[in-house]
Amino acid sequence: MITLGLDTATSACAVALWDAASGRTLAVRAETMQRGLAEKLVPMVQATLADAGIGFADLSRIGVTVGPGTFTGLRVGLAAARGFALAAGCPLVGVTTLEAAAHGLDPAARTGRTLLAAIESRRDNLFLQPFAANLSPLGAPADVLPPDLPAYAAAHLPAGPLLIVGDAAARAALALGAWDGGVTIVETTGGAEALATARIAAAQDAGGIAARIADPFYLRPPDVTLPKQG
Repeated sequence: MITLGLDTATSACAVALWDAASGRTLAVRAETMQRGLAEKLVPMVQATLADAGIGFADLSRIGVTVGPGTFTGLRVGLAAARGFALAAGCPLVGVTTLEAAAHGLDPAARTGRTLLAAIESRRDNLFLQPFAANLSPLGAPADVLPPDLPAYAAAHLPAGPLLIVGDAAARAALALGAWDGGVTIVETTGGAEALATARIAAAQDAGGIAARIADPFYLRPPDVTLPKQG
């Protein structure tokens, strides 16, 4: 069973192919970018499929990050993923960027550490979610301003070694400051998230797919100004 994973909701345009039957990564492509995602994504998917020597007909599932993240990026990824799923006739699975960041870590890196996924909003705020070393969530996703991060951490994170992962990991660590137990930073560039998204999607049973609807997940309203009437 081959799963295509897409991530355009963070700071990159990223595509990955995971073969669940063999437990192998078939191909990964990622490019850090904030603009031009709509033009880049489809050619990148085609190139990644070519890298693996397969076509859309070989896909069994598609996974896509649904947010939180950049408004334009997550909409581009969702629109493309829906089109790919329709063309391939396969299920579409939504995965949050926060769980994709956490699940993309090497198991050895997270052993003995609490995890804090940190995703960029491209605004002042940070999107955060804590996880245990075994990847079980320790709290719900949250929208946190950097000055409030120490208080958030004190309320939501257990004492001990901490690993901050995601495209906003460095900014979150700077806002957190000193932490008893020490802080490890793993900044990501989309490839790990896309592969984790493919692996999470591949692991879902039929009932689990239905529970993972591929709709946008926002922690704050989009910064959109509606036109005045008249």
